[in-house]
Amino acid sequence: MEKKSRTVKRRRSGVSYAKWGYIFIAPFFLAYFFFTLVPQFLTIYNSLFENYRVGLTQVGPNWVGLDNYVALFTPEADGLVRILKYSSNTAILWVLGAVPQFVIALLLAVIFTSYRLNIKGQGFFKTVIYMPNLIMAAAFSMLFYTLFSNVGPIQIMLENAGIVDHSFDFFSFRITVRGMIALMNFLMWFGNTTIVLMAGIMGIDQSLFESATIDGANTIQVFFRITMPLLMPIFVYCLITAMIGGIQMFDVPQVLTNGRGEPNEMTRTLVMYLNGYLRNKNYGMAGAISVIIFVITGILGGIVYKMLSAQYKEPKRHRDRGKGGNVQ
Repeated sequence: MEKKSRTVKRRRSGVSYAKWGYIFIAPFFLAYFFFTLVPQFLTIYNSLFENYRVGLTQVGPNWVGLDNYVALFTPEADGLVRILKYSSNTAILWVLGAVPQFVIALLLAVIFTSYRLNIKGQGFFKTVIYMPNLIMAAAFSMLFYTLFSNVGPIQIMLENAGIVDHSFDFFSFRITVRGMIALMNFLMWFGNTTIVLMAGIMGIDQSLFESATIDGANTIQVFFRITMPLLMPIFVYCLITAMIGGIQMFDVPQVLTNGRGEPNEMTRTLVMYLNGYLRNKNYGMAGAISVIIFVITGILGGIVYKMLSAQYKEPKRHRDRGKGGNVQ
């Protein structure tokens, strides 16, 4: 009896901290539920209605089912399916900026974390390459607009060098406008990607690099046989987040082209298309475009994750077979 009473006292005097974990994470889930999950379902719901304004007249909301989605993929009078055109514009602009971004970021991350080079003053270089990421995209776009305008310094320098005349306009050519947008996206985000990849490389055991060097592996072999395979989870994270940001690209082309997507709407993105309906108070079509962007993001993110993560599942299957496990 005395032993039982001691056990009861010990239980009462002890403090359970398990509940505090749930209390601390509860604000995140509450915020996610009310500010992300609920708006997502409301967007899907509103996309099934006809709801727009013509002048001072409000039309709807009237239930139309999937008519908004059908209208988005129906060719217009000029034979174009606008959402497909703007999707291709978005993809091209992202690829033009993302490919050099990841190439340069990987190169810089390997150089700064190399124990052979042992570069001094890494903190200074990290700060310098990350600084463009701190500049607002709108300010960056206005800077490029000023530099490349008809009276800008770059135009004047090219005219003085006899390369172009005063009639030349950077904003009249698809390649130059897309190049400016890609360059701005590259400059703004390569520093952030470099810092994240550097953190991933620094998390790799340095003894692996030293062992490979002793065995006679060169720099390229070390990168493709050790660095890249072990860095792949971080690389996949960077690639997926960059892809999500690319699909949602808006501010840079919006400010640079004054919302018109010049020339000939070749730099108009999906989110610019979406905002056009929001400005016209056509909430049904805007909701449908939002749902399509969400679906595209999910599908592409899943494909990238599955393709780049497949190599981790194969070794696991081989290990299970080696242990006599039955792998389906």
